[in-house]
Amino acid sequence: MYVVAVYDINEQRVGKMLKLCRRYLNWIQNSVFEGEISPVKLRELITEAESIMQLHEDSLIIFTSRDQQWLNKKVIGRERMTTDNFL
Repeated sequence: MYVVAVYDINEQRVGKMLKLCRRYLNWIQNSVFEGEISPVKLRELITEAESIMQLHEDSLIIFTSRDQQWLNKKVIGRERMTTDNFL
């Protein structure tokens, strides 16, 4: 499945969330990540994120799609990080 994840975390916890999300997805910019992930790995990400977060204060928003082709993405301005893979 294709996932876009966006978090808004208190700065005391932001470093831990950044490292966590980088383990599972590709960093796009600031607190935005995207990539292919299995349902099991997505559940792991969510479980670990919940252990970092203060649920009354922080948020993690996850958008899912069966395939990247069903996700329309338009970047206005400079794209900070692309997900293209070069061999």
